[in-house]
Amino acid sequence: MNAGTVVLREAEGPAVSIGGRQARRGARRFYVGLSAACLAIAAIGFMPTYWMQLAPGTFDGPPLVHLHAVLFSAWPLYILVQTVLVARGQVARHRAWGLLGVSLATAMVIVGIAVANDVLVTRLEDGYGDRARAFHIVSMSMMVLFAVFVATALACVSRPEIHKRLMVLATISILPPATARLFFAVSVGIGPGLRPSGGPPRTVESVLMAAMVADMLILAAIVYDVRTRGRPHPVYVVGGAIVLAVQILRGPLSTTQWWYALADSLARLAG
Repeated sequence: MNAGTVVLREAEGPAVSIGGRQARRGARRFYVGLSAACLAIAAIGFMPTYWMQLAPGTFDGPPLVHLHAVLFSAWPLYILVQTVLVARGQVARHRAWGLLGVSLATAMVIVGIAVANDVLVTRLEDGYGDRARAFHIVSMSMMVLFAVFVATALACVSRPEIHKRLMVLATISILPPATARLFFAVSVGIGPGLRPSGGPPRTVESVLMAAMVADMLILAAIVYDVRTRGRPHPVYVVGGAIVLAVQILRGPLSTTQWWYALADSLARLAG
């Protein structure tokens, strides 16, 4: 009986180990694919309105806007590289590159807020008033979400299952501008000088659909968790709910007097 038990345990041990390795490989492939999807969305979304305008010289913007483009394009590429390193088992190198991520994310928040405030000042000077103030909540709420998710991910760096999901949420939270620009390009046609920033600001509600498209990546991650873990990870449940709540609530909040006052304070800070 004892001998049989030993043989059974020896036979079961490798099978369990192999199953665990297969699950880990599957998870790594999924997150590499998810990171690649984020990079593709960011690149394709800004292709018609920015990258395709550079070569013919039809994009006219201050240096800060170009810095903004470089930083926000570098982030999804950085996330993909970091995810690939983990998938290949190069965890030490992944951690060594972590400081670059901290610096990049910090620069993104600073430059992102600065560009958004400059756009607000320009629109106020052009006479768009409360409409410009209202739309400013889109950019500011997006940067706050990104900063909170990245900061929390850094605080949880010793807990990889939480850390990687927070970084996914941070990356997805900055994708709506890319999907919105793609919608804009398709609706008006791709051509020289295509820039969605010209003219009156859009309404907050008009960008909700673009945000929901980006949210599909969060839904995909939740579905993957359900299939592999039997339930979604709490990070996706709580973080996804926060993202959705911000996207929905910023519409009614954007027309309140306290937000108008805050927007004016931000404009004075930029001006």
